Amino acid sequence: MWDQLPEPVLDAIAACDAERLEVERSRLAPELREKITAPVYSVADRFASWERLVRRMEPGWSSEDFYPVSAYGNDLDSRDSLEEVMHALPAEAREGALGRLLARLDARFCAASVPDPERSLRPWVRPMNEKPEVELAEWWKRKPVREPWD
Repeated sequence: MWDQLPEPVLDAIAACDAERLEVERSRLAPELREKITAPVYSVADRFASWERLVRRMEPGWSSEDFYPVSAYGNDLDSRDSLEEVMHALPAEAREGALGRLLARLDARFCAASVPDPERSLRPWVRPMNEKPEVELAEWWKRKPVREPWD
Protein backbone atom coordinates (compact mmCIF):
# COMPACT_ATOMS: atom_id res chain seq x y z
CA MET A 1 0.00 0.00 0.00
CA TRP A 2 2.78 2.44 0.89
CA ASP A 3 4.24 2.42 -2.60
CA GLN A 4 0.85 3.35 -4.05
CA LEU A 5 0.44 6.56 -2.04
CA PRO A 6 0.47 9.83 -3.99
CA GLU A 7 3.75 11.76 -4.09
CA PRO A 8 2.52 14.66 -1.88
CA VAL A 9 1.47 12.17 0.80
CA LEU A 10 4.80 10.34 0.60
CA ASP A 11 6.60 13.69 0.89
CA ALA A 12 4.57 14.59 3.98
CA ILE A 13 5.28 11.20 5.54
CA ALA A 14 9.00 11.64 4.79
CA ALA A 15 8.90 15.04 6.51
CA CYS A 16 7.20 13.51 9.58
CA ASP A 17 9.76 10.73 9.65
CA ALA A 18 12.66 13.19 9.30
CA GLU A 19 11.29 15.23 12.20
CA ARG A 20 10.91 12.09 14.30
CA LEU A 21 14.44 10.98 13.40
CA GLU A 22 15.82 14.24 14.76
CA VAL A 23 13.89 13.77 18.01
CA GLU A 24 15.24 10.25 18.37
CA ARG A 25 18.80 11.30 17.51
CA SER A 26 18.65 14.13 20.05
CA ARG A 27 18.33 11.53 22.80
CA LEU A 28 21.55 9.77 21.85
CA ALA A 29 25.19 10.41 22.56
CA PRO A 30 26.80 12.52 19.80
CA GLU A 31 28.95 9.64 18.54
CA LEU A 32 25.82 7.52 17.96
CA ARG A 33 23.53 10.11 16.39
CA GLU A 34 24.72 9.78 12.80
CA LYS A 35 24.55 6.00 12.92
CA ILE A 36 20.78 6.17 13.21
CA THR A 37 19.43 6.64 9.69
CA ALA A 38 15.72 5.92 10.13
CA PRO A 39 13.36 6.62 13.02
CA VAL A 40 12.24 3.76 15.21
CA TYR A 41 8.78 5.34 15.35
CA SER A 42 8.23 6.08 11.67
CA VAL A 43 4.73 6.63 10.33
CA ALA A 44 4.74 3.10 8.88
CA ASP A 45 5.94 1.67 12.21
CA ARG A 46 3.13 3.44 14.06
CA PHE A 47 0.59 1.89 11.71
CA ALA A 48 2.25 -1.52 12.17
CA SER A 49 2.13 -1.15 15.95
CA TRP A 50 -1.60 -0.40 15.92
CA GLU A 51 -2.26 -3.29 13.55
CA ARG A 52 -0.31 -5.69 15.81
CA LEU A 53 -2.48 -4.75 18.78
CA VAL A 54 -5.66 -5.14 16.75
CA ARG A 55 -4.55 -8.59 15.55
CA ARG A 56 -3.74 -9.61 19.12
CA MET A 57 -7.21 -8.64 20.24
CA GLU A 58 -9.12 -10.41 17.50
CA PRO A 59 -10.39 -13.98 17.84
CA GLY A 60 -7.53 -16.40 17.87
CA TRP A 61 -5.36 -14.28 20.16
CA SER A 62 -3.58 -16.94 22.17
CA SER A 63 -3.96 -16.47 25.88
CA GLU A 64 -0.52 -18.04 26.18
CA ASP A 65 1.11 -15.06 24.45
CA PHE A 66 2.76 -12.90 27.08
CA TYR A 67 1.23 -9.46 26.84
CA PRO A 68 1.39 -7.37 30.02
CA VAL A 69 -1.23 -4.76 30.73
CA SER A 70 1.51 -2.11 30.50
CA ALA A 71 2.04 -3.06 26.84
CA TYR A 72 -1.64 -2.36 26.19
CA GLY A 73 -1.17 1.16 27.57
CA ASN A 74 1.90 1.63 25.37
CA ASP A 75 -0.08 0.52 22.33
CA LEU A 76 -2.86 3.00 23.12
CA ASP A 77 -0.23 5.73 23.49
CA SER A 78 1.07 4.69 20.08
CA ARG A 79 -2.44 5.13 18.66
CA ASP A 80 -2.53 8.65 20.17
CA SER A 81 0.75 9.35 18.41
CA LEU A 82 -0.67 8.03 15.15
CA GLU A 83 -3.61 10.41 15.53
CA GLU A 84 -1.22 13.35 15.88
CA VAL A 85 0.67 12.24 12.78
CA MET A 86 -2.52 11.92 10.76
CA HIS A 87 -3.51 15.49 11.68
CA ALA A 88 -0.09 16.69 10.54
CA LEU A 89 -0.43 15.02 7.14
CA PRO A 90 -2.30 16.66 4.26
CA ALA A 91 -6.03 16.06 3.81
CA GLU A 92 -5.18 13.81 0.87
CA ALA A 93 -3.61 11.37 3.35
CA ARG A 94 -6.40 11.55 5.91
CA GLU A 95 -9.11 11.14 3.29
CA GLY A 96 -7.22 8.68 1.10
CA ALA A 97 -5.69 5.25 1.53
CA LEU A 98 -4.00 5.99 4.88
CA GLY A 99 -7.20 7.35 6.38
CA ARG A 100 -9.14 4.35 5.12
CA LEU A 101 -6.52 1.96 6.52
CA LEU A 102 -6.69 3.64 9.92
CA ALA A 103 -10.50 3.58 9.87
CA ARG A 104 -10.46 -0.17 9.12
CA LEU A 105 -7.99 -0.83 11.95
CA ASP A 106 -10.05 1.29 14.34
CA ALA A 107 -13.23 -0.60 13.36
CA ARG A 108 -11.48 -3.90 14.00
CA PHE A 109 -10.28 -2.58 17.38
CA CYS A 110 -13.85 -1.63 18.29
CA ALA A 111 -15.11 -5.06 17.22
CA ALA A 112 -12.53 -6.75 19.46
CA SER A 113 -13.16 -4.51 22.46
CA VAL A 114 -16.04 -3.37 24.62
CA PRO A 115 -16.84 -0.03 26.23
CA ASP A 116 -15.30 0.34 29.67
CA PRO A 117 -17.42 3.04 31.34
CA GLU A 118 -16.07 2.07 34.77
CA ARG A 119 -12.53 2.62 33.44
CA SER A 120 -11.62 -0.67 35.07
CA LEU A 121 -8.16 -0.63 33.48
CA ARG A 122 -7.28 2.89 34.61
CA PRO A 123 -5.19 1.77 37.63
CA TRP A 124 -2.82 0.05 35.16
CA VAL A 125 -3.46 1.73 31.82
CA ARG A 126 -2.96 5.48 31.66
CA PRO A 127 -1.98 7.77 28.81
CA MET A 128 1.59 9.00 28.85
CA ASN A 129 0.26 12.55 28.45
CA GLU A 130 -2.30 12.85 31.21
CA LYS A 131 -5.51 14.52 30.06
CA PRO A 132 -8.94 14.98 31.57
CA GLU A 133 -11.07 11.91 30.95
CA VAL A 134 -13.38 13.77 28.56
CA GLU A 135 -10.43 14.59 26.28
CA LEU A 136 -9.23 11.01 25.94
CA ALA A 137 -9.73 9.29 22.62
CA GLU A 138 -12.26 6.48 22.32
CA TRP A 139 -9.62 3.74 22.45
CA TRP A 140 -8.79 4.73 26.03
CA LYS A 141 -12.42 4.10 26.99
CA ARG A 142 -12.52 0.50 25.77
CA LYS A 143 -11.00 -2.78 26.89
CA PRO A 144 -10.36 -6.06 25.09
CA VAL A 145 -13.24 -8.52 25.03
CA ARG A 146 -10.83 -11.04 26.55
CA GLU A 147 -8.13 -9.53 28.71
CA PRO A 148 -4.93 -11.55 28.30
CA TRP A 149 -3.37 -10.30 31.50
CA ASP A 150 -5.98 -11.91 33.82
